[in-house]
Amino acid sequence: MTASATPAAETETVRGACPHDCPDTCALLTTVQGGVAVRVAGNPDHPPTDGALCTKVSRYTERTYHPERILQPLRRVGPKGSGRFEPVGWDEALDTIAARLSAIATHNPEAIVPYSYAGTMGLVQGEGMAARFFHRLGASQLDRTICAAAGGEGLIHTLGAKVGMKMPFFAESKLILIWGSNPIASNLHFWRLAQQAKRAGARLVCIDPRRSETADKCHEHLQLLPGTDAALALALMHELIVHDWLDHDYIARHTLGWEALRERALQWPPARAAAVCGLPEAQIVQLARDWGTTRPAAIRLNYGMQRVRGGGNAVRAVACLPALTGAWRHRAGGLLLSSSGHFPVHRAALHRPDLLGTRTPRTINMSTIGDDLLREASPAFGPKIEALVVYNSNPVAVAPESARVVQGFAREDLFTVVLEHFRTDTADHADIILPATTQLEHWDIHTSYGHTDVLLNRPAIAPVGQARPNTQVFRDLAARMGFTEPCFSDDDETLCRAAIGDARDFDLLLAHGFASLPVPDAPFADGGFPTPSGKCEFFSARLAAQGLDGLPDHLPNFEGPDGDARYPLAMISPPARNFLNSTFVNVQSLRDIEGEPLLEIHPDDAAARGITGGELVRVFNDRGVYHCKAEVSGRARPGVVNGLGIWWRKLGPRGTNVNELTSQRLTDLGRGPVFYDCRVEVARVG
Repeated sequence: MTASATPAAETETVRGACPHDCPDTCALLTTVQGGVAVRVAGNPDHPPTDGALCTKVSRYTERTYHPERILQPLRRVGPKGSGRFEPVGWDEALDTIAARLSAIATHNPEAIVPYSYAGTMGLVQGEGMAARFFHRLGASQLDRTICAAAGGEGLIHTLGAKVGMKMPFFAESKLILIWGSNPIASNLHFWRLAQQAKRAGARLVCIDPRRSETADKCHEHLQLLPGTDAALALALMHELIVHDWLDHDYIARHTLGWEALRERALQWPPARAAAVCGLPEAQIVQLARDWGTTRPAAIRLNYGMQRVRGGGNAVRAVACLPALTGAWRHRAGGLLLSSSGHFPVHRAALHRPDLLGTRTPRTINMSTIGDDLLREASPAFGPKIEALVVYNSNPVAVAPESARVVQGFAREDLFTVVLEHFRTDTADHADIILPATTQLEHWDIHTSYGHTDVLLNRPAIAPVGQARPNTQVFRDLAARMGFTEPCFSDDDETLCRAAIGDARDFDLLLAHGFASLPVPDAPFADGGFPTPSGKCEFFSARLAAQGLDGLPDHLPNFEGPDGDARYPLAMISPPARNFLNSTFVNVQSLRDIEGEPLLEIHPDDAAARGITGGELVRVFNDRGVYHCKAEVSGRARPGVVNGLGIWWRKLGPRGTNVNELTSQRLTDLGRGPVFYDCRVEVARVG
C-alpha cells in the first residue's frame, strides 16, 4: 500500500517516542498531513535525542505504510510454515481464539504460553493489558531472558540494581572504555557524547571481539576472544593492586568483600589473562595504567559481552572496576550498562498479578522455547504446551537453535496466535494472525535503559486498515472469555497513568512529551548503592546463599577452544548495522543498504579453507547448517567468525539464519541465552 497527503491538507506535529530496543529511547516528532504521517524526526527539545534519529527510525513511515503490512486478520489454510492464509473478520478471529483458549484452560491453563519481548519497549503495548489477561487466565508465565538477563543479574548482585552514571556526562570523561558495544550502530546518541569527549582530549578504547565501526574510530581496540571479558577485568584489577592505583578510602567506606576480591584478582597477572583473551600482554598492562591513572574515567558497557556461559560473572567483574579507583566520585566517572533500575514503574498496578489469586503457574524460559515446545507432559515440566500467543516478538527468527524452534512451531496440534505488522517467519506458522498497530497509531509510556527520562507516545494517525493495538486485542479476548473484572475496561490512557502512578507526572508528559527523573549527577559519589549493604558488593552474600560463587570469576565458554576439534572457529552474531534484532529486515531501503546475509571471516581463516570474498559458504555445527556470503575481512579476528544478524530465515539463501547454529544452553546468572558461545566450521559451497 502507499500513502500520500494532499498538499493543502492541514498539518500537525505529534509528540511520541521510539519503541525499539535501543538505549537511546528517542523522542519523536511525527508530521501529519490530512491524517497521513509524512515524516518522523527527532525532537530537538529532548536533550538526549537532540533532534537526531538513527537511519532505521528516520524511515519509520516506510514501515508504517509498507505494502506488505498485515491490515486484516488472517486464518491459516495451508500447512504450518507455508505462509498460506485467507482473510477473516475480527469477530470470527477473536471468537475462534477465545473458544480454543477456553477449551484448553478448562483442563489446564498452564498449557497456554504467552511469548513476547521487545518488539515494542512500551509499558502499555508491551505487558499492560496482556499481563492482566494472562494472569487472570492462569497461563504459564514467561521468563523474558533473551537479551539482557545475565548482565542485569550481574549488575543487581554488584551495584544493587540496573543503575549507573548519567549518559550526558560521558562528554566530560577523559577516558572511556566502550566494552562489548558498537554504539555507532546501536547507541548513536552516546556516540555523539563520546565524540565530544574525544574532541576535548579524551582517550577512547574499544573492547570487542569484532573490529566494529566503533573500533575503527577509537584510539585503541582490544580484540579479545569471545567470553574472556572477566579474565581481562580481573587482570586489570591485578595491576591496580600491584601498582596501588586504588582509592583506598572509597573501597573502605563504600564496598563489601574487598579482601576476598583482592586475593582472587592477584591470581590473574596480565600474562595469564593475555593467554586466555588472545591479547598482547602489553595491551592489558597499558589499559590498566590508563584506567588507574586517568580521572574522570568511565565505562560504557553493553550486552554483547554477556551472551556467553560466564556472562553474568563478566558483568560483575567489570562493574567492580569503578569502585576500586573511586571513579564514582565524579559525575563523568563510573559505569553504565543500563539505567532502567532508576525508573519507579508501578508494575503491579499495571500487570495486576493479584488476578492470579492463589495460583502459581510454572515459568517457561523464552530462550529454551525450541525444546519446551517439543516436550511431553511430565511432573517436572508440567503440561504439554498446547497454545502459544506471540506478540512483540519473532521467535522463529530470534530464538536460539532455530531448527528446534521451527520443529516446535510446526506442530499441527499447537494452536498459535500471532499479533504482527508483517508476515514474519513466526507469523508464517500461525493459525491466526492479528494485525497490530505501529508506534504511530497507539498510546504508550516508555522508560529507557540509556538515559533517565520518561516519554509519552501519542497516536499520530488512526490505525491503518483494520489494525488494533495489543491492548484492545486482549480487552476483546477478556470480554469473550467472561473476565468481568473492571480492570479489563481500562483504556490506554488509564494504563499509561497506572504505569507511572502520579497524575502530576502524566500531566507533565501530556504537556511536554517527556519528563526527567531526579537522579543525582553523581549517584554513587558517597556510596548509597541499592544493594542490601548499601555498598558496591564485590562479594555477594545473595549469590553465596544460592550455592554460587559470591565473587566474580572467569568462567570459560561451554564451547571453548579445547572442545570439539571438528568446529575450530568461535562464532559471534552481532546485529547488522541497519536492522534491530529482526525488525526492519523487510524495509527495502534498509535491506538495500545491508545487502545480504554475511559471515565475516579473517583472511588467514579464509585462505586455510580456500574461501574468497563474495562466495557462498556453509557454516555448520551439530545443531544445523547456515548458508550465507563470505566477507573476507579484518573485522574478524583469527579464529573467530562474525555472522551478522538477525535476518529473517525466509530471506536467507537456503531458508535459515545464523540462529540455526546457536544453542539453548543458559548463562551462569539470569538464565539467559549464550548466542556468542558457539563453535562452528566454515566451508565453501561446491
